[in-house]
Amino acid sequence: MTDQTHGTHDLSSKPRIQPVQEGDTRPVSVSVRLGRLQFHDSGKFRVLVLADIQDGPKVNKDTVKLIEAALDSSRPDIVIFSGNQIAGYDKAYAKTFRKRTWTPQKWSVGSSATNQRDSELEHTRELVRQEISQFLAPLIERHVPWAVTYGNHDFQCGLSNAELDEIYREFPGCLNPEPPIKRSDRPRKQPGSGLPNQYIYPCEAGTFVLPVSEDHKSDSVLGLVIFNSGDYGKLGGYGAPSQRALDFLKVAPKLVGAKSIVFQHIPVPQYYNLLKEVPTTAAHAVEGYRTFAGHNYVIDESKTLPGSFLGEGISCPDTDTGEFDILKSTDGYFALLAGHDHRNRFVGTTEGLRLFATPTCGFGSYGPAPAQRAARLLEFDIRHPYEPRTQLLEFGDLVGKSSSNKPYTYALNGAPDAAKEGTNLLRRPRLIAQILRKMHLKK
Repeated sequence: MTDQTHGTHDLSSKPRIQPVQEGDTRPVSVSVRLGRLQFHDSGKFRVLVLADIQDGPKVNKDTVKLIEAALDSSRPDIVIFSGNQIAGYDKAYAKTFRKRTWTPQKWSVGSSATNQRDSELEHTRELVRQEISQFLAPLIERHVPWAVTYGNHDFQCGLSNAELDEIYREFPGCLNPEPPIKRSDRPRKQPGSGLPNQYIYPCEAGTFVLPVSEDHKSDSVLGLVIFNSGDYGKLGGYGAPSQRALDFLKVAPKLVGAKSIVFQHIPVPQYYNLLKEVPTTAAHAVEGYRTFAGHNYVIDESKTLPGSFLGEGISCPDTDTGEFDILKSTDGYFALLAGHDHRNRFVGTTEGLRLFATPTCGFGSYGPAPAQRAARLLEFDIRHPYEPRTQLLEFGDLVGKSSSNKPYTYALNGAPDAAKEGTNLLRRPRLIAQILRKMHLKK
């Protein structure tokens, strides 16, 4: 990663990708036009990350507006959903709600009870389809491929991640592959993804790797590892990825043949390395989570990009799962991106790995002020593919004033959360927002 303070590359040049124009019916994703995830002739490749939609069957309309505006202003090659798309605790899923994956659902015994259970689960499937169709509609309309992983709330609706995977694959653009029976080193293609020439190395639901090719060549330059980081721990707090997923992480860069970036839901404990401990009375101090409770932190500006913001304690597992050591020891990774903590928005480097904390894009649960709910854009350059530039595409900039009825916000540290992170990857975003709003009014 480079930026105007830390980097060695000139970021003053404007990106060559233009906002979508009225009347342009081509797929927004350049990769879809090319048939696979691939750097463009411009030397660029773009990933848009949507974290923590976390809503029920009726998705908040401001969430959809943000997704639409972020797609039109950034024109990504692929969208990655980093988990907790489904608020499984929503009252609509009450009859099939499952608090923990290891807790059996309480069903009555008997044929009539079995029929009722099947009926209730099928109803949940329909509600999940209803929700997914709403936040995917902007992507499907614009022909943008996408991939999903899972968080600690998706399964709580009563459907396993594997069952959710099956539902996602019903929708156009899905890159989530069917898990292999045995081997993960045999690539496959995903029908309906819009990328007929795209190879995918599968592992399990929410865990797989996507190679990104050099322009006009078959050689892989970059790997996008979609990773299921787990949900809850049996002793409390958050759990660990499955052993199968961790083993896959060890070999994924070799399968791709290039260094990779990991996209997941729950951050690893090493995110705390980007903070510095301060007294309780220090300005804007935030208390750590569980294992880190009793200690107070602020952003370490010497390790993070300007504009980085700590809005809540980093909610990582109580014990180190070993994931970070795998990323370092394989020498096949350069970055890790997580969501989960809805108010955190920072980027920094520790032990040679770049860590991204991405805030919620959703209006269905808690988070920052409406204007600062955002999607994260990553722009990769073929000249230095492991140093992506990043920008948070904020609701206030792209859409304007929220129409929601005061979405749930809270501030743990009282710090102003208005600083912009990284650099501006868009051409005059406020002008773009005005154009998009005018186009929307014409519909």
